[in-house]
Amino acid sequence: MDQIQKTLLEEVAGLHEVPSGAYNIRANGESAGRNTTANIDIVTKEDKPGIDIIIKPGTKKESVHIPVVLSQSGLKEMVYNDFFIGEDCDVTIVAGCGIHNSGDQESRHDGIHSFFIGKRSRVKYVEKHYGSGDGRGERIMNPQTIVHMDEDSYMEMETVQIRGVDSTKRSTTADLKDRAKLVITERLMTHGSQYAESDFRVDLNGADSSANLISRAVAKEDSKQLFVAKINGNNRCAGHSECDAIIMDHAQIRAIPEIAANDLDAALIHEAAIGKIAGEQIIKLMTLGLTEAEAEEQIINGFLK
Repeated sequence: MDQIQKTLLEEVAGLHEVPSGAYNIRANGESAGRNTTANIDIVTKEDKPGIDIIIKPGTKKESVHIPVVLSQSGLKEMVYNDFFIGEDCDVTIVAGCGIHNSGDQESRHDGIHSFFIGKRSRVKYVEKHYGSGDGRGERIMNPQTIVHMDEDSYMEMETVQIRGVDSTKRSTTADLKDRAKLVITERLMTHGSQYAESDFRVDLNGADSSANLISRAVAKEDSKQLFVAKINGNNRCAGHSECDAIIMDHAQIRAIPEIAANDLDAALIHEAAIGKIAGEQIIKLMTLGLTEAEAEEQIINGFLK
């Protein structure tokens, strides 16, 4: 891998070197490295581009890294990655995509990640998106995540996109069985003329299942964002969605939260708030010696933590 690809890899997966444990690194549409373990197998799909990640029942305290980096202008790809997590597991999965585009052609990565989480398993999933390069070609990422959660399972998702992505449509759907719990945290920032769309759909089908969806977003300059979240309570369950956003300059943000109670014992809450940075916050930080721009940056960094 060249230095640009290594930088992208560090941004999206926090990797300074080859990770321990299982991993599959994809660069410019080709495999750049793979490792499996006794408990985690990675198999190339035969019918379409992508991989199957198979985690044996009882696997504990192991990790899988599956980052993608693109540094070739004009490259477009679509991959399908399926995760089969056995029963009684406790694993961390780190994904993400970085695109460096210094050319005039559009570079694009679309990925569909499907999770099949076994009974009593715990999964932490981290997905980061990052773009760089001074070319006029757009950097486009459209991730789709599909989650199927069995009884008593737990999944924590952290999705991050802070800069450099010109257009993204992020779709997440999930269905939960009895006592399954899903926690999603999204952090998103757009600037320039960028566009970002987040669409979450959760079906709480099982008794005592629950979901907590939290989005923190900042839109600067002329960028636009759309946030859509729908939680369907189809049994005795608990669901909560929260969208907090900061709007700046000439940006536009739309938030469309929806909850549907289809059972007498479904307890659902949604919250949405969009506003500008309070002037007194900036003034307070400026009295400590920061410029206005530095004060705004500090507030945004704290908001997106």
